[in-house]
Amino acid sequence: MIIKVPERFSLKKEKEDFEVVRSAIEKDAVFYGTNLWILFFAILIASLGLNTNSTAVVIGAMLISPLMGPIVGIGFGVAISDLDLLKKSFRNYLFAAAVGLTASTVYFALSPIDDAHSEILARTLPTFYDVLIALFGGFAGIIGVSSKQKGNVIPGVAIATALMPPLCTAGYGLATLQFSYFLGAFYLYLINSVFISFATIVTTYYLRFPIQKHIDLVVDRKRRKIIAVITIATLLPSIYIAYDVIKKGKYTVKANLFIENEAIFPNDYLLQKVIDPKEEKITLTFGGAEINKEEIEKLRGRLPQYNLNTTALEIKQGFAFLKGNHSDEQLSQLGSALKQNEAEKQVLKATLDSLYRIQKIGQQVMGELKIQHPEITNIIIQPFLDEIDSVSSSKGDWLVIIDSKNTIKNFDTPKTEAWLRLRLDARKIRLILQPGE
Repeated sequence: MIIKVPERFSLKKEKEDFEVVRSAIEKDAVFYGTNLWILFFAILIASLGLNTNSTAVVIGAMLISPLMGPIVGIGFGVAISDLDLLKKSFRNYLFAAAVGLTASTVYFALSPIDDAHSEILARTLPTFYDVLIALFGGFAGIIGVSSKQKGNVIPGVAIATALMPPLCTAGYGLATLQFSYFLGAFYLYLINSVFISFATIVTTYYLRFPIQKHIDLVVDRKRRKIIAVITIATLLPSIYIAYDVIKKGKYTVKANLFIENEAIFPNDYLLQKVIDPKEEKITLTFGGAEINKEEIEKLRGRLPQYNLNTTALEIKQGFAFLKGNHSDEQLSQLGSALKQNEAEKQVLKATLDSLYRIQKIGQQVMGELKIQHPEITNIIIQPFLDEIDSVSSSKGDWLVIIDSKNTIKNFDTPKTEAWLRLRLDARKIRLILQPGE
């Protein structure tokens, strides 16, 4: 029997009973007793993971986090016109956000570690991909709840949408008085919330769950108006958020491409880049030789090639950077870059010295061997790795290739190898004769 493609994607056969779905969503939307304690410990685990920069711990917090419950409840309540469920879910959503911010702020205020590691920084600047993840995660989540084949969808969605880490990162921003971190992280939390809720509304409509109706027509009309207002208030910000995030994301991509291709100066190192999509400004901090004004103006002149016509480009550089009032971290970055430059120069110098030494030794050995065997026309001497054990040896292995016009008379190979070992201070000699025809 051939199954048609549309039937394979149909959700109707596996759709759970409406009352079962509604009961499950209502239960998960409320933070009371067990759910509240799980929320509290998930917040502490996420805060610890962010504080210690442990990805595994952060993922663990996302797995047990019950934050998705009220968000799905809001979307489901809007879709089926259930004002009671909507109110209950919204109250618990605000309560969960307040608990999360309070607990994480207190934790980070007491923690002796106040550095912003990569796990924290990753949650301070929302991107277009966060919108897509939240949207698709929301679709997967409500489909999982509405299906008899639930499987492990909900834990996976909890990890993908990552509601807990940005909420705790917002708490970090409050605790350390870094309000840009707070705003960016909380913005990401709102993005996830809105688009999960939006996906829930769309999927619930698609599954055609029954819409609640009230016996009293006046009450029913009033309830519908309230739900319509809430729906519009939810969807309009989501449209704006999506547009804003996409716009910022495109700007950041263009700015990074400009920096990667154009912001290159000999003897200078890019220590820091700050891209501000909102203000349309790029700030680049260089360490090294001074960059003259003409080169900076040429760099600004190339901005239109990347559709960055209205972008303000600021260059901080050289000794002017050192004279300013900068943090120890920035000065450390400059010092590290200069040390790296010096180390690279030393490696290059050692490589050149080694090549020169090999060339000089080759010329000397050839001259000494030609005295004994005038038939020799050319000698190639090259270090090589013959065995793994040779890596730990203080003496190297050498490959010696001898070219000659014709067969060399009275050539004693073992004796020549022994001489070459002594002459080159080698562990092993691999000698190859290539006599001419």
